[in-house]
Amino acid sequence: MKCNICPRKCDVDRSKQAGACKVSGNTVKVSKIMLHHWEEPCISGTNGSGAIFFSGCNLGCVYCQNKEISHRDGGRSLSPAELGLEMLELQKKGAHNINLVTPTHFAPLIREAIDSVRSELKIPVVYNTSGYELSEEIEKMRGYVDVFLTDVKYFSSEASKKYSRAENYFECASSALDAMLKIAPKCVFDENGIMTSGVILRHLVLPTLRNDSKKILEYVAKTHGAEDIILSLMCQYTPDFCDENHKEIKRKVTTFEYQSVLDYALELGFGGYMQEPSSANKAYTPDFKEG
Repeated sequence: MKCNICPRKCDVDRSKQAGACKVSGNTVKVSKIMLHHWEEPCISGTNGSGAIFFSGCNLGCVYCQNKEISHRDGGRSLSPAELGLEMLELQKKGAHNINLVTPTHFAPLIREAIDSVRSELKIPVVYNTSGYELSEEIEKMRGYVDVFLTDVKYFSSEASKKYSRAENYFECASSALDAMLKIAPKCVFDENGIMTSGVILRHLVLPTLRNDSKKILEYVAKTHGAEDIILSLMCQYTPDFCDENHKEIKRKVTTFEYQSVLDYALELGFGGYMQEPSSANKAYTPDFKEG
């Protein structure tokens, strides 16, 4: 069966060859499963988020901090039934949720996995995505996903083409955000402050692109309003992971760049999370060699 489940629309048979996501085969490829304590507080809580890091990625940013797993076909191969059992194991360990990290290219198999354990899985499912999605595929996650943790990385098609080979990124990411807000329109939290439904909009401020960041925030505020979306504005960009062909972003984000975007977000009425500059450190990236 040929794969066209993301905006790349590779139209390749992944049982025979890899798609743009770098992944081939008929199984889910998982690089790491862990209790993750470094997500937003309403996701990680005190016990940690039940993170399942999938191998490969349909976006492939040149500066990706997870490129060790996202730019290659590796990790363990799991059937949907086996993936479902891993979800239950994370629940047993006390995870606040199941956190599907870069799930786009495995979405149909993930739905099968959730169906296989639906009667036993009692914690929310978080769809943690780059935002490079087809809105019609997001709609298929209705009834499977409770919380959408989505990036909107670029407004400029020039920037998205240069750094992610995705000239149509904003068009796709904004349409996907529309679909997510239809599925989970309001932010809901349990008695411990853990998010059980809603949308968190992540945006990573990049060197030289503060004005692009402002355009994204302005669009979202005007289109959807700021009150029903939690903004997670990140300054954790780490130049260590950027390739040598993009010297203009081979540096950390300055305090001025980040503060400028943060001030504009507050002016627009967004609430949510900000980061300290110390978060721009590769030490906060999980060790994917541990499995």
